[in-house]
This record gives sequence, structure tokens and C-alpha cells, in this order.
Amino acid sequence: MDEALERAVEAIRAGELVVYPTETVYGLGADALDPAAVEHVFECKGRDRSKPVSLAVPTFETALEAGYVRATDRERAFAEEFLPGPVTVLCERRDPVPDVLTAGRDRVGVRVPDCEPALALLERLERPITATSANVSGEPSACRVEEIGHRVRDEATVIDAGETPGTESTVVDVADGTIHRRGAQAGAIDAWLTDG
Repeated sequence: MDEALERAVEAIRAGELVVYPTETVYGLGADALDPAAVEHVFECKGRDRSKPVSLAVPTFETALEAGYVRATDRERAFAEEFLPGPVTVLCERRDPVPDVLTAGRDRVGVRVPDCEPALALLERLERPITATSANVSGEPSACRVEEIGHRVRDEATVIDAGETPGTESTVVDVADGTIHRRGAQAGAIDAWLTDG
């Protein structure tokens, strides 16, 4: 695994793509602060440029301290409750985050995966990477590397960690109490948004 991680770190530093495991599905990673690398993610997936992509970091505090996002007290409390985990929280983006990642929006999804290989990759890189499923848009997300189509797999360095659990992350805008995509822990998130 160490060798695969090192290859993945080198690939991302070179502006290339990486397939990496998470506690949900396999993700497609690139340097989230490099517009050309993010553009490569959109091209590889055939993803509509109007659909934003989230970024993954090793801790929520990393995103704040490195100046990628601003977070309200409520967003911080939410992150403390649910991250790391299969949840993406939308926060106000700051200058380092490129327009191409957020489709020009002023908020960006922040993901802290609860998955050892993904966290090891993020810690070694010391940069955020894209957090989007490793599939062609419209096709099912992959729980195993073999399920990833060649269009994506052949473009990327792959970290194979066997089968992942498979439930997509829940995407939440804490500011307005909206769940944009229901996935893992959606019931607990509903309860927190109501009571928190």
C-alpha cells in the first residue's frame, strides 16, 4: 500500500489523476487547487461543468487553517459532529479554491474521508484533492476497482484497497439547513439540523 500511496502522491503533484478508496465509494482525485488538474477530472468523467466538485482534506481544521474555506460556528459544530465520515459540508470558499471546482459558486463541499488510505494520501500531499466518484458521469459509482470503467481507470494512478461500503456521502448546506444529496447518515443529519 505504501508504494501505491507514494505513486499517487507523485501523480497528484504532477497534475495527474488518482483513483482512491473512501468509506463510501472509490473517488477520483486531483489537486483541487490546480485549475488544469480539476479540468482534467471533468474531462475524464465527462462531467457537466455546471456541476461543482468537492474537495477532500485530512481534517476540517486543515481547510480552515490553510485558508481554503470560512466556516460559521454552526458549520464548525456540524463538522465536529460528523467528520471524518461519509458527509460533505458546504462552506464559503476562499481565494485559493478555483472557479472550475465550484462551477463559479461561492461555496465548496468539504469532505474528510473516514478511510485510512485516503487520509494517508491527504496527509502526505498537504493539499486538498478533488472528492468526486471515480466513474463516468451517469454511470454507477464503484465499490471495487474492477467496476471503474477504462475511460477513468486508464487515466489514473490507482490505489486498490478492496471493496468499499458503497453508500454515497450526504451533502449538506448547514447555513440553510438543506440536504442536497441524501446518503449515509442522512437520518442523523436531519435530526441534528432540526435540533442542533
